[in-house]
Amino acid sequence: MKRIINEMKLRLPAISVNEAVARSVISAFMAELNPTVEELGDVRCAVSEAVTNSIVHAYKDLPEGEVGYVYISARLYDVGEVSVEISDNGCGIEDVALARTPAYTTGKLGERCGMGFLVMESFMDSLSVKSRPGKGTAVLMRKKLNP
Repeated sequence: MKRIINEMKLRLPAISVNEAVARSVISAFMAELNPTVEELGDVRCAVSEAVTNSIVHAYKDLPEGEVGYVYISARLYDVGEVSVEISDNGCGIEDVALARTPAYTTGKLGERCGMGFLVMESFMDSLSVKSRPGKGTAVLMRKKLNP
């Protein structure tokens, strides 16, 4: 049975500069597991996509001047695995299956090239998306690192 060896929680305002903060924080947090450059890059990219989704899509209907939050929870396990959950309390996703299709976006046509779930999935070993319209979305990703 795997055991948690470290965990963290972070709350960031849903503003674009915090996408880079999230990547940096997850990099520093994972260092304990001594990931390869490729593994580190994979997780950073997946985290970046998930945080960007929250920033761009979750709070798109907030009144001018109001800011939502992106929540990041991460755990390291004694079996060399990392799990990262990115969540928000935004508008939620009505049809998660549709949102997971390539090029799906809540933005204007041609403005974005999709919500990036396929990208996240390609870099991680597992990805699950839970969402409730009007309540928010949570993306849970796991990656097993090479020993």
